[in-house]
Amino acid sequence: MKIVDIRERTVPIASAMRNASIDFSKMTTSVAAVVTDVIRNGKPVIGYGFSSNGRYAQGGVLRERLIPRVLEAAPDTLLDETGENFDPAKVLATMMINEKPGGHGERAYAASVIDMAIWDAVAKIAEKPLWQLLSERFNNGASDERVLVYPGGGYYYPGKGLEPLQDEMRGYQDMGYRVVKMKVAGADLDTDLRRIEAVLEVVGSGANLAVDANGRFSLEEAIAFGKAVEQYGLFWFEEPGDPLDFALQAELTQHYSGAMATAENLFSLQDVHNLVLYGGMRRDIDWIQPDPALCYGLTEYLRIDEMLTAEGWDRRRQVPHGGHQLGLNMAAGMQLGGSESYPLVFQPWGGFADNVYIVDGFACPHDTPGIGLELKAAVYRELKSLTED
Repeated sequence: MKIVDIRERTVPIASAMRNASIDFSKMTTSVAAVVTDVIRNGKPVIGYGFSSNGRYAQGGVLRERLIPRVLEAAPDTLLDETGENFDPAKVLATMMINEKPGGHGERAYAASVIDMAIWDAVAKIAEKPLWQLLSERFNNGASDERVLVYPGGGYYYPGKGLEPLQDEMRGYQDMGYRVVKMKVAGADLDTDLRRIEAVLEVVGSGANLAVDANGRFSLEEAIAFGKAVEQYGLFWFEEPGDPLDFALQAELTQHYSGAMATAENLFSLQDVHNLVLYGGMRRDIDWIQPDPALCYGLTEYLRIDEMLTAEGWDRRRQVPHGGHQLGLNMAAGMQLGGSESYPLVFQPWGGFADNVYIVDGFACPHDTPGIGLELKAAVYRELKSLTED
């Protein structure tokens, strides 16, 4: 059993929208196919993966360092103890040979692309949906039949006023979503408050609205914003300041009593552990959001989950960032608090499989082997082209 080839490509996910920190006019991402010599249904098993949004493609890191290390490794060093499947932890360790500790940035999301593809292949070889595999290996066989999901939206667009913003949120409701998320901190406070109140007119309650500042605020700005929105009882206030400014996060908890969420831009076990130790996050109301397609993959996420459990965090306080099918599998199989979704942006990579429907804010996972990326036709067209000569 061996990996016979790994192919990658940079694809565009450009858009005219922006959040408080960046615009997406030149945004790209990396996609990959891991080709194995394992045969299922008369065809070689191929695992597919892609990186999350917001961090650009990492073709150079993949081609020059990570992929060659995997392909040059002795095949048996990448197998699990049974010898009948691949071991994602061993593959990740091989990718990290001769990489110094720390500096968890570009290589973290490059590794995530391959890690996603490896897990896809592992589940396909086992002939199980990934959520079921995760349930059996890491959750004593328990799983959720449906998962709380919310759409990431409410971005700033040129000329986009309150009525189009409200129409967007009504569209999410028509899709079946209950909780929605919108961007803030990309305008002055008064403007953002008008935007929030316009959305509240649609969703009916702050309990149905999360807001995301994308790390834009200083401490003083975060405190002022928190005081202004506390009255709304929001679902959460996400990433108020720089993701590595744990002192800001800890101080803000002394001024804002509502739920907060962060960790999408923390790319390693150590970074998330530091957040838990020094960021003042509250186990009873706050949310932890690592992105498995940015933080060295599901393999590293599992280590983060183990740490969070040891630190007294319930899995229901974890909601994977990224808005893709991988996060939905994880939430179902590990019984996490929910999963983000991107039904309208970062297409075709955002959102779930074509046969996954949202009902009263919940989604049910797929029932085919692997992550289920083939079940989203637009995604599969892109992925399968990687191996078509």
